[in-house]
Parts: sequence; structure tokens; C-alpha cells
Amino acid sequence: MDFNVKKLASDAGVFFTRAVQFTEEKFGQAEKTELDPHLENLIARADCTKNWTEKILRQTEVLLQPNPIDHTGARIEEFIYDKLEKKLPSRTTNAELLGQYMLDAANEFGSGTPYGSTLITVGEYQKRLGTAEREFLQTSATTFLAPLRNFLEGDWRTISKERRILENRRLDLDICKARLKKAKQAEAKAAAEHELRVAQTEFDRQAEVTRLLLEGISSTHLNHQRCLQDFAEAQATYYAQCHHFMHELQRELNRCGNAVGTPQQSAACPNPVSAAAFPSGAPSPGTAAPASSGSKAKTPLVEQTQLPITGTRKAKVLYDYDAHDSSELSLLADELISVYTVPGMDPDWLVGERGNEKGKVPVTYLELLS
Repeated sequence: MDFNVKKLASDAGVFFTRAVQFTEEKFGQAEKTELDPHLENLIARADCTKNWTEKILRQTEVLLQPNPIDHTGARIEEFIYDKLEKKLPSRTTNAELLGQYMLDAANEFGSGTPYGSTLITVGEYQKRLGTAEREFLQTSATTFLAPLRNFLEGDWRTISKERRILENRRLDLDICKARLKKAKQAEAKAAAEHELRVAQTEFDRQAEVTRLLLEGISSTHLNHQRCLQDFAEAQATYYAQCHHFMHELQRELNRCGNAVGTPQQSAACPNPVSAAAFPSGAPSPGTAAPASSGSKAKTPLVEQTQLPITGTRKAKVLYDYDAHDSSELSLLADELISVYTVPGMDPDWLVGERGNEKGKVPVTYLELLS
């Protein structure tokens, strides 16, 4: 017990002495050892990195989870699951929930009615939008938000701890310098010089440790740069999927527009193809193909006005395509085929030829060559 009391008293004495030294430095009553300019620059760069990482992380969280209440609850839920070392379950997005409400309403009003049929059409696409959003949120959380949090909660805490130790070592060094100046007797000067050498050694050692940690900020920047690229890629994929789904929805609604009026007419407009028919991100005839994760989006040329009516052009296949019936031609990505159009043909399709094989091919799967 006596040992603990003595240690506590000693620590309190050291803390008080450092506080006095710090205060006197602030008022210009004591000299302060300046850090190496290179180390000062590293500290300033690290502080800038920390501050902007916090702002970018916070604003990205707001972007991905704009509702403040939901955002706070989501963060608490993530914290609990992280402490329990369990995987956070996927949350139903608002778009998915809206789509389900529309499908449930269609069952109440009758799927054969014009309103019910439209509810089913819009509801299915709302659920696809919601699924794409959920995948985007999961990807962004893993590839972008998590690395930023790991830096702030891991590397930065270590850097902050070592910087505090460095500041204490500097204060101790300046205290020893002041004692040496005040020492009058030879014995007191010798003791003060010994303390100064020890303090200088500890300060130099801690400065080197801190410098090495701060130089690691360059690696942090490279890592965050890769994370930014992954985040942008995820955004591009998500927005391309949204554009694809909404374009398809507009086509469905326009195709069914003439059927609105009587149940008999609406029966001629079938419900949209289920999501399983076109996997998330896969193009369908008449739409722009979305970008896939890890590769740049390819923008096919689909302007039919540039196609000669009877002439033949070469086309490069952008994506694999499996023919749905004998009138269509299956395609393999990156192969070259000949294509042409015929009067009265659906503008979303062309006639493709590969050797002795011939069949309809979707324009959105092709890059037309000159």
C-alpha cells in the first residue's frame, strides 16, 4: 500500500511539474524545445488527414443513411454486432418495402385490373431498385466506410498516444534544461547534466518512434485512394442499374399505356418479367448495359438512324447473350459478327450473322463498328 501511495505522489509531482513548464512556455516565461521541421510537417499532415477523414466519413454516412434517427440506430446496431463478432443482417431498404406494399395492394385490388396490373409492374421494379441499393450500401460499407473507421479507431489512436508521450518527453527535457541553468553547485550541476542526458535520449527515441508512425500516413493515403476508387465504382454500378431499371419500367408502362381503360384491354398487357429473368446489373434488349464491378462500363452505339437500311456492318459483342428461341442468335463477349437491319424490324434488335448462323440480336449487347 505504501508503494502505491508513493507512486501516486510521484506521478502527481511529475504531472504538476509538467503543467508548470507548459504554462510558463505559453506565457513566454520558459524556453521550449522545438521539434524537427520534418517532424512538424508530418504532424501537420497527419492532423489534416485525421480531420478530413472524419468529415468525409461522417458525410458519407449521411449520404448513405440520410435519416438522422435511422443513421444513429444503424450505427448502434453495427457497434453491437461488431462487439459480438457477428455479421450484421441485411436491412430491407425503403424501396423494397414500398415495392412490397404495392404488390400487396395489387392483391387487394386484383391483379387483373388496370390499377392492380400497374401496381405489380411498378412494385416489382421498386423491389429491384431496393435490392440494388442494398447491395450498394453493403459494398460501400465494406470497401469505403470500414477502412476510414479503422484508420480513425486504430492507427490514429496509436499515433495520438505516441504524440502525447513525445510531448511529455519534451516537457521533461525542458524541465531538465531549466534545472541545469538554475544549478549553482558543482554536485547539483553534475546531477542536472545526467538528468538532461537521460531526458534527451528518451526524447530522441520517442521522436523517432513518432516520426516512423507519422510517415505511415503516406500508406494511409494510398489505401484511402483505392477505397475512393472502389466507392466510385460501386456508385457507378448502382446508378447504372437504377437507370436500367427505370428505363425498363418506362417501357413497360408505355407498352401497357394503351391497355388502361377496361379489364379486357389490360389483360393484354402481361406483368413484367420477374427479376430472375434479368439478374441485377444484366442488360436487357432496348436498354443501356450497366457497369459491372471491377470493370469500366462499355457504352454501346445504339442510334439506329446511323444504320443503313439494307447494308451490313461489323459489330463487337460486349456481353454474353443466350438466345431465348430459334429466331435469336447466341453471342459471346468480344467476338465480331455482321449485323444489319430490315424494314419494319424492332429498332431494339438487329439481324446478326456468324458464318452460317443467323438470328436476331439485341442492340444493347453490341458496339457497332464503322
